[in-house]
Amino acid sequence: MNHVAQVLDMAPMRIYEVATFYTMFNRNPVGKYHVQICTTTPCMLRDSDMVVKACKDNLGIGLGDTTTDKMFTLCEVECLGACVNAPMMQINDAYYEDLSEKMFTRSWTICEKAAPQLQEAGLTGSPASPLLDSPA
Repeated sequence: MNHVAQVLDMAPMRIYEVATFYTMFNRNPVGKYHVQICTTTPCMLRDSDMVVKACKDNLGIGLGDTTTDKMFTLCEVECLGACVNAPMMQINDAYYEDLSEKMFTRSWTICEKAAPQLQEAGLTGSPASPLLDSPA
């Protein structure tokens, strides 16, 4: 980022301000599946803590951590722009809204079972995104 500041003839702090504000800029490597959970007020009021806990329990990592196999990185983010459908999370470029504990747990189980086949087939993006959208 210091190099970017130099090229743009800006103070390095200005570059770091942007890079740390927007969640799309990752200052550290992330896993193949970047799980981002919104925890701002609308999502919090609709139990985003359940989504955070379920992710931590299923992945065995904390917020800001990456699994040892480098498959998943779990992050807490500010507003993902779907407040009306809270709580929600983003996995890579796919959004998952109106999450309930039952739906989340069922979908995650399906994803874990499907992940090896999806990787073998060369599919990328969120793990089993069509499966996550199936009814609870």
